[in-house]
Amino acid sequence: MDVIHPRCAGMDVSKKDAKVCVRVQGAGRRKTTETVTTWGSMTNQILALREHLIGSQVTCVVMEATGAYWKPFYYLLEDLPGVQVMLVNARDAKNLPGRKTDVSDAAWLAQLGAHGLLRASFVPPVPIRELRDLTRYRTAITRERTREVQRLEKLLEDAGIKLSLVATDIMGVSGRAMLQALIDGQRDPVLLADLAQRQLRKKIPQLVEALHGRFREHHALLARLHLDQID
Repeated sequence: MDVIHPRCAGMDVSKKDAKVCVRVQGAGRRKTTETVTTWGSMTNQILALREHLIGSQVTCVVMEATGAYWKPFYYLLEDLPGVQVMLVNARDAKNLPGRKTDVSDAAWLAQLGAHGLLRASFVPPVPIRELRDLTRYRTAITRERTREVQRLEKLLEDAGIKLSLVATDIMGVSGRAMLQALIDGQRDPVLLADLAQRQLRKKIPQLVEALHGRFREHHALLARLHLDQID
């Protein structure tokens, strides 16, 4: 089988460190050598690994996408001059035939990379990675806000307050005003219903019924906590 990268490195990455195998293809009577070293995952240690790879004159570095542990290594190595840094799916590497049980993950990745048998996963450029972080975090926050509103609705059910049956959005202007009044100690359903605004004022009779419950100080405390979290 043809060797694409005579000098190739395979990396078995974990949270704590990375086992790095530098594979140098032998020429003529020279034997192929595989040297495995261990490097910590701290930034300074990865920078030292970077210098080690440059000194070893590798042209390809292969690492598996293991959780988020690959990121510190990949981000500090991706711009190595003249080096193809490949992030590969662990399943793709393990499913290839020919692996011996006594071959370490790093050595196996180095062998596969040397022969060009792996396909690199797409890693977007820095601006896209940063935008992805923001959009994913926004999605997570939006989902958590929805869960918090649902918890608040369950609390109101516990207190016998059926506001969500009348108001489409209990987090709207009218709903927030009524919730704040309940938290502040107002229990009169007529006065609470009178806080309705715009189209919801047409439903004041239904609101009076919905706001008649057993809302206590305990509910007020939890409702305040829920609203603070939602905000």
